[in-house]
Amino acid sequence: MAGREELPSRLLVAIGGNATHPENIRGTSEEQKDLAARTAKALLPLAQLDNELVITHGNGPVVGKILMRQALTADRIPPMSLDICVAHSQGGIAYLLMQAMENALREVDNPRHVACLLTQVEVDPDDPAFQNPTKPVGPFFTQEEAEALSKELGWLMKEDSGRGWRHVVPSPRPRHIVDISLIQVLARRGTIVIAGGGGGIPVVRGPKGVRHGVAAVIDKDLTSAHMANVLGIGHLMILTAVSRVAVNFGKPNQRFLDRVTLRELKALHAEGHFPPGSMGPKIAAAIRFLEGGGERVIIGHLEEAVPALRGETGTHIVSDE
Repeated sequence: MAGREELPSRLLVAIGGNATHPENIRGTSEEQKDLAARTAKALLPLAQLDNELVITHGNGPVVGKILMRQALTADRIPPMSLDICVAHSQGGIAYLLMQAMENALREVDNPRHVACLLTQVEVDPDDPAFQNPTKPVGPFFTQEEAEALSKELGWLMKEDSGRGWRHVVPSPRPRHIVDISLIQVLARRGTIVIAGGGGGIPVVRGPKGVRHGVAAVIDKDLTSAHMANVLGIGHLMILTAVSRVAVNFGKPNQRFLDRVTLRELKALHAEGHFPPGSMGPKIAAAIRFLEGGGERVIIGHLEEAVPALRGETGTHIVSDE
């Protein structure tokens, strides 16, 4: 493991969707509140530091359930478009996180404020992702269930890394985070900012700056990397359900990565070590962030945030020396 690192004064933390809605829960309001409280407790040591702190989060399981709920009630209630579903999930998850984090701060007599910003993210209307949907949302299904849903609802279903079948939607790359200056202003005044949830609400920009939503879900980690680059934040932390990244995952020669350079990571990525449905998007985001001028990416477990930031655990990816 790398030596002890200095704690950065500016940090962007990306929380995985499974931290806010893991696969093993029903998804009740109480379950989601409890999960938000646990996430806030894990992040509290970061929130108590004298830093600029921006937090992003995933929404895959939640937005998928919103789509399912709409499909089941479509004969009674007109369904919302996918961009509005993303906005619903972004607002709901950020509300729970914001409240839980402020509650955790107040319990230790810390007056720091937390704000959530509903975030639009511009994408290219000609992005090839619109012709090749790959982003899984919602729960896992068996092949038989997937075939039935595809026939009944017209959903495109694909197998996800051998774990089951999921509904997939277009996932264009983020081009511009709308009103990112507001995130910057709030963070500089000491407010913890929750933004870009679920990768942001996907929009396209027309003449005179007129925007409208599109049917897609943007990858949260790519948006996080882009946001950190634009804000000039040098350290990106991606918190997930594992303590470190591994190569040859699940095989007898499995090896965990402690510290790796951008060049080494790109070589491993090219060899196919990081599947698209699991660690792949995080590795792609790490590469984009470092190529965009970032200093360090930390991938680690949600409950090991501060030890990972100090270099005591997690996978640390750094620019080429």
